[in-house]
Amino acid sequence: MLTTVKEIPVAQGVIIGGARPFTLIAGPCVIESAEMALTIAREAGEICRRLEIPYIFKASFDKANRSSIHSFRGPGLQKGLEILRDIRKITGIPVTTDVHEPWQCAPAAEVADLLQIPAFLCRQTDLLTAAARTGKPVNVKKGQFLAPWDMKNVIGKLKEAGCENILLCERGEMFGYNNMVVDMRSLLEMRKFGYPVVFDATHAVQRPGGLGDATGGDREYVEPLLRAALATGVDALFAEVHPDPEKALSDGPNMLYLRDLEKILRRSKKIDAVIKNTD
Repeated sequence: MLTTVKEIPVAQGVIIGGARPFTLIAGPCVIESAEMALTIAREAGEICRRLEIPYIFKASFDKANRSSIHSFRGPGLQKGLEILRDIRKITGIPVTTDVHEPWQCAPAAEVADLLQIPAFLCRQTDLLTAAARTGKPVNVKKGQFLAPWDMKNVIGKLKEAGCENILLCERGEMFGYNNMVVDMRSLLEMRKFGYPVVFDATHAVQRPGGLGDATGGDREYVEPLLRAALATGVDALFAEVHPDPEKALSDGPNMLYLRDLEKILRRSKKIDAVIKNTD
């Protein structure tokens, strides 16, 4: 039996949780260009439309925690939000992006349907409360340094600031240096709080700082871990996708090829249907 969780409305046609089939949150790690971001949103959106999978486009306007000071960070808040607004308007697909500082929450909430809190910042009280006060649903990535049961304090901060539409996201734990592992029990433990759980399949295979001045990763393990997460009954999948990850400006080693997305999702739907008895 799956633990019962809330249904979280994100946008028209996208409700995450309950006993619903999984939602996909996917896009490039960072906005590299308006044209590429729109292409990814359109192609991923069309795949999800064919497969009847609710879809939210994700891309960051800024990556503030890059390994090197010389690494590409993105177009910045103003330009990035303009691009996300255009994608939402042109495609009709809901969008999400991460916020790093409290002052970014209000302008991001004017565009994004869902705000995302990065793993490294999941304990930042001012950031959590600022995100909560926008009235938008909030997806919090569990820090690599936190036990799943410690997320109760994160939930408490969000609820205290008025947010009840909460998603909890697992992206793995640090295992020694430059390595990530996923304890699948974490997905079940966090679901006990009564909120939907998201599995971040691509960041879970990262090797933080593994390339010296950049993060490495093991793309080959993304789908096996994704399948295992679906078998626990997760409510949403998070994945970063790119037309050519080898040339991506951020997180290339762990991102999926956009061309592989449909076949992965077809297999994913079958597992999800069995676990949730929806086939």
